[in-house]
Amino acid sequence: MNEKRRYQILIGGRGGQGILLAGYILGKALIREGYYVVNSETYSAETRGGFSRSDLIIMKGEEEPDLIRIRKADIAIFMYPEQMVQYADLVSDDATVFIDGSFTDKAYREWKSIYIYPFTKIAREELNNPRVANMVMLGYFAGKTELVSLESLKEAIRNTVKKDWIDINIKAVSLGYSRALEESTQNQS
Repeated sequence: MNEKRRYQILIGGRGGQGILLAGYILGKALIREGYYVVNSETYSAETRGGFSRSDLIIMKGEEEPDLIRIRKADIAIFMYPEQMVQYADLVSDDATVFIDGSFTDKAYREWKSIYIYPFTKIAREELNNPRVANMVMLGYFAGKTELVSLESLKEAIRNTVKKDWIDINIKAVSLGYSRALEESTQNQS
């Protein structure tokens, strides 16, 4: 991605997919990389199955973010198609959009860059745990955008998740990252 000084990032999905945790870990990793970060969360009252959204506004340099919620996301991540439809108007036309291909194989709108990858399927089949699909997604995101390093994500995981979940989350983020790089290498040949 081109080097901008400010990004608005939207992560949307269903309750139980770890959307809020993904936003929190991404925010901590970006702070480690020298960004100013504002992270806000929205979620429904249900524990599982309702909507869940994390907004991050990040700035590099001397300025601090002046917004609390996104206006038009430069980057959007949708872990479930219903939220892609629900939040489409909050995503700019020239955004980079990531979609969990486990649930759909198409984007709701035509955005500038669209990546469809089966985060949940990969977590379920290769790590035997669909609960870490959010970390597969973060690794893939990092590999494609180069906004945040894999090491910063791993460090944020180590400092955030419960001890019993550290290893599987690090495996998941590493797997997503390596898959993004493999795709990029294949596309260059």
